[in-house]
Amino acid sequence: MPHETELIGTVAVGLTAAFAFALVAVRLRLPPIVGYLLAGVAVGPFTPGFVADAHLAPQLAEIGVILLMFGVGVHFSPGDLLAVRGIALPGALGQIAAATALGVGVSSLWGWSLGEGLVFGLALSVASTVVLLRALEERSAVATPSGRVAVGWLLVEDLAMVVALVLLPTLAGPLGGTAPAAGEGGLLATLALTLGKVALFAALMFAVGWRIVPWLLHRVARIGSRELFLLATLAAALGIAFAGAEFFGVSFALGAFVAGLVVGQSEVGHEAGEQVVPLQDAFAVLFFVSVGMLIEPAFLLDAPGRILAVAAIVVVGKTAAAFLIVLLLRGGLDKAVVVGAALAQIGEFSFILASLGRSLDLLPPDGYNLILAGALVSITLNPLLFRLADGAAARAGARQGVTASASTRSGT
Repeated sequence: MPHETELIGTVAVGLTAAFAFALVAVRLRLPPIVGYLLAGVAVGPFTPGFVADAHLAPQLAEIGVILLMFGVGVHFSPGDLLAVRGIALPGALGQIAAATALGVGVSSLWGWSLGEGLVFGLALSVASTVVLLRALEERSAVATPSGRVAVGWLLVEDLAMVVALVLLPTLAGPLGGTAPAAGEGGLLATLALTLGKVALFAALMFAVGWRIVPWLLHRVARIGSRELFLLATLAAALGIAFAGAEFFGVSFALGAFVAGLVVGQSEVGHEAGEQVVPLQDAFAVLFFVSVGMLIEPAFLLDAPGRILAVAAIVVVGKTAAAFLIVLLLRGGLDKAVVVGAALAQIGEFSFILASLGRSLDLLPPDGYNLILAGALVSITLNPLLFRLADGAAARAGARQGVTASASTRSGT
């Protein structure tokens, strides 16, 4: 009997190519992520040889996003989120506004319309969930005060992008794009419906899921079957994320984070989080491979000046904006450094916004390619920027320690 091999081929060739390129990257003292991205270019549609399934790869990558956000949610608590709301909420909204303004300003120099510049700027304003969390996890910084601010900031960005994705079709006509068939209600009704769905999802999860899911996991753990416990954990992570996206319109990442918060309330919550780590790492690699598949190598050679401008907005503009906003909100130098470095890249929501913008005639073809190129450059540079941030934070901590010591001696 003939067999369908697209899924097997995509996973097998994607992971094999990722291993080979990452091994070379590490040998050259480059981050493994660079190898994963180049592996995606190698198996993508713009290079000869094997071409991975362009529809399956992003869905596999989305599983990695879900598992990552689920793991973060397990180790978080509602108190952690409430503790950082004073920085994360105004900070994320302010940084989105700053990055969007930079995108609008630069695109206007290229002759783009306001609507095109708005979509372009929004796509550059939101950080990659996978890249940010991987960087924090490598430094065991997710549960630190700075890490909590960065994750809270990321969640606000995700929620803002969910709202943007819903409102953009409604605003396409006034912004100069192709408006889809008009639905019932206006802009305010659409916004109210979106926020209402998100609020209803959160209320159901914390009123019902908060009791049922931990109770169920505890019962399964008492059975003593490791496989059954893993299955229950995956069902909670993927099932809640899918239900949130399908019925309430929240992103997979946000739904998975809420699932992690609920599971984390169980006595076996942290064990559940550890169970998914190997799968989480494998699917995270597939995320970077899927990003690489979208990149057209020829475009990188055709528009170096514009790619440099996009990279500057993402790596320099966003970092500076986040750094200054955290300082203005009195978050402290250590948080400002970590958050600034963590947000200096773009990813999943950037591609989704760009695709929607193209379908609504609110983004030129070059705009989509520029966003992909900006993702490649910023994701590649992000580990280097984090190393610089680590050094700056260490020096700042040393200076604070010296100052505190001097103050103690003077007081005695």
